[in-house]
Formats: sequence, C-alpha cells, structure tokens
Amino acid sequence: MNRIDLTGKRAIVTGGARGIGLAIAARLLASGAVVTLWDRDAPALDAAVKRLAGSGEVHTAAVDVTDDAAVTAATNRTLGAMGGIEILINNAGITGPNATTWEYPVAEWRKVIEVDLTAPFLCCRAVVPHLVKAGWGRIVNIASVAGKEGNPNAPAYSAAKAGLIGLTKSLGKELAKSNVLVNCVTPAVAETDILKQMTEAHVAFMLGKIPMGRFVQIDEIAALVLWLASAECSFSTGAVFDITGGRSTY
Repeated sequence: MNRIDLTGKRAIVTGGARGIGLAIAARLLASGAVVTLWDRDAPALDAAVKRLAGSGEVHTAAVDVTDDAAVTAATNRTLGAMGGIEILINNAGITGPNATTWEYPVAEWRKVIEVDLTAPFLCCRAVVPHLVKAGWGRIVNIASVAGKEGNPNAPAYSAAKAGLIGLTKSLGKELAKSNVLVNCVTPAVAETDILKQMTEAHVAFMLGKIPMGRFVQIDEIAALVLWLASAECSFSTGAVFDITGGRSTY
C-alpha cells in the first residue's frame, strides 16, 4: 500500500461504519489522519471502532445525515472532538428498490434522493465554511457510474448520483480559489452490504457491464479517494474520477 501523508489532517467519513466508508476510514488512519465516523447505526459504529482499534485516533457521531439540525449538531461535536476539519468524505448512501420508473414507489424515491443527494448537500453546507476558514480542505463525494450512464430499474439511485455529480461540479467551481477542492468518484458496483438491497438479476446485469469481469474492491476505491483527499491532488476540482473496470471511459 502506498502511504499518502495526511499527518495532522482531520476527516469526516459519512456512512463510515461499514463497507466503502470503513475502508476509506482505515486508509485515512494509515495515512496519519484523525477520523470521525458519521453513521446512523450506533451499534455498527461501535463495531467499526473495535475493528479500527490501534490504527489511530477515531471518533464517532451517530447522526442521520438527512436531518439538517442533526448534521449541524454533529459538525459542532466533531469540531470539538478533533479541533478542526480539513477533509469531508460524503459516502453514506442507499440503492433503493429495483423497479421501472412508472412503478417506482414514491416514498422510496424520496428516501433515496434524501440519503444520496440531499444529505451530501447538507453535510457540505455545514462543513464548507470551516474548510474555507481554515484555508485548506478536500471534499470527496462517492457517486456512481449509475449517475453517468443511468441504470435501468434504478431511477432514484441513478438520478440521485447524477445530482451528486452536478453538486460536485457546482461546488468545485464555487470554491476553486479557496484551496478547498471538491471532486467525486464514480465506482462500478462493489461487493458490500449495498448489494443486499438489489435483486440478483440487477446485480448480474451490473457485473455483466464491466469489461474486467469483476466487482471493484473497496480498497481500490479507498486508494483513489485518499489521493483526492490529499495535498497531492492540487489542480483537480469539480471533476469526476472513474473507477469502473472499463465500463465507463469518459
């Protein structure tokens, strides 16, 4: 593993209790950062802290990132615990059910949009002023190839991730002269708990679209995210970084 130096940097990882978020947190710690995991699942946060024991300084906040007041409160608690924030990884997400657009449950649509798009907006809204004040920051949004191409029978997820790509581009331009860089990654499907939310047919469809013929590994995603969260990423902002095994080449 190549070690990117993040010594002294303080990071928030949303949805950090498992899967991609936990892998990113572990990589941040290995690079010298202090990390706060945000997740709504308190028992999973406790388990994550045990898994990360001995890796570095870890804090947690049980927070519903779709709740504006809760996000503001968690930001203040995190500032108190770490003394500052330089890195925000917006990773929390859900897929929702698989159904055609005209059969998609309205309540599920709203839930997916809230978690996958509104929540990153709320987190950015709460954290960005602190990054700007500090004069240095990195935001990495975990989007999806579905936001670039649109997956059939996943209209809410595809729309939310496309929206997250748009949010990344907008915020990146707004902050371009502030030394706060904003980028997103668009992975193909990874073998995480999120697959449990999908039908077997939908999982097989997505695997069949990947020329490399395999799922992306969460550590591969974490490696890309770490570079984007570092000082080595110095002239990319508002950009979309593909990690799809050849599925998407733009």
